[in-house]
Amino acid sequence: MNGQSLENKFSLKDIFIKYNAILILIILIVVSAILSPVFLTPGNIFNLLRQNMPLLIISMGMLYVILTGGIDLSVGSMAAVGGMVLSMALTSWGLNSGIGLVLALILAFVPGIVLGAASGALIAYVRVAPFIVTLAMMTIAKGMAFIFTNGQPVRWPQDTAATSALISFGKDSALGIPWPVILGIAVFVIFLLITRFTVFGRMIIATGSNETAVNLSGIKAQKYQFSAYVISGCMAVLGGICMTARTGMGTPITGDGYELDAIAACVIGGASLSGGKGKVVNTLIGVMILALITNIMNLMSVPAYPQQIVKGLVIIGAVVLQKVGASSKNTAV
Repeated sequence: MNGQSLENKFSLKDIFIKYNAILILIILIVVSAILSPVFLTPGNIFNLLRQNMPLLIISMGMLYVILTGGIDLSVGSMAAVGGMVLSMALTSWGLNSGIGLVLALILAFVPGIVLGAASGALIAYVRVAPFIVTLAMMTIAKGMAFIFTNGQPVRWPQDTAATSALISFGKDSALGIPWPVILGIAVFVIFLLITRFTVFGRMIIATGSNETAVNLSGIKAQKYQFSAYVISGCMAVLGGICMTARTGMGTPITGDGYELDAIAACVIGGASLSGGKGKVVNTLIGVMILALITNIMNLMSVPAYPQQIVKGLVIIGAVVLQKVGASSKNTAV
C-alpha cells in the first residue's frame, strides 16, 4: 500500500512537471477571473488577443531558432526596421495604392530576410556563437530603424488605399474576430503542421538534438540552422507589421523588448535553450501566460516595473521546473 501511494505521489509530480505550463495558464485564468470582473468580458479577451498576436508570431520564429540550439536577440529590432520600411514606403516612396501596398509589404520583409540570412550564415557556416551574432544584428537593425527617419515616428495618412487597408486590418474584425488574431491563428497552424508533419520540421528538431548525428547521416544540418534564422527574421517583420498597423504609425522603438518576451514564451512553454526540445502548442501557452500576467496587472492598475519583476520570477520558475524534470528523468534511468 505504501509503495502504491509513493508511486502515485511520484506520478502526480511527473504530471505537474510535464504539464506545468498548462496548469499555470489555468491557474492564471481562474485567478484573473476572480480578481477582475472585467477579465472575462469579450472586449477584454479580444483586446488581449489582438495585443499579443505580434508576440505569438515572433515567438513562432524564435522557437525554430531555439530548437536548433540557437538564440535570436535581433527579432525586436527587426520588427522595428520592418515597420519603418513599410511606413517609409507608404508615405515617402509613393507606394500608397493597392498595388503599391503589395510592393511595400515585400520591401518590408527584405531587412528581415537579409539580416536573418546573415545571422544564419555566420552561425551555421562560420560557427560564430549565436548570442554574439544576433546581438550584433540587433544593433545593426536598431541603427537602421533610426537612420530611416532620423529617429522620428512616421504617421500614416488616413486617406490612401494602402494605409486604410492596413489600419483596417489592425483595428477591424471579421465575424467578430480581430484580423490580427486570425493572422496569428493562421501562423500558429502553419508552424504546427510544419513541425509535426514535414521532414523540415523534424530536421529542425533533430539538428538541435544531435547535430553531429544529422551530419553523419548525410544531411547538412547547417542548412536547417540557416533556415531557422531566416524564418525568425521574417516572423519578426510580420510581427512588426501587425504592431505598426494597429497604431497607424511607424516608430523606431517598435518591438523593443520583444526578443526577451519571445524567448521567455518559448522557455515557459518548455523549450530547452540547449536545443532539440520545444513544441508549437506549448509556445502558444507560454505567450498566453505572459499576456495574462500583463493583462490582469493592467486591470488592477499595477505599474509596469513590478510587472517585469513578476515576469522574471515566472521565467525563473519555468527554468527551475525544466531542471527538476530533467533531474527526475535522469534519476529514473
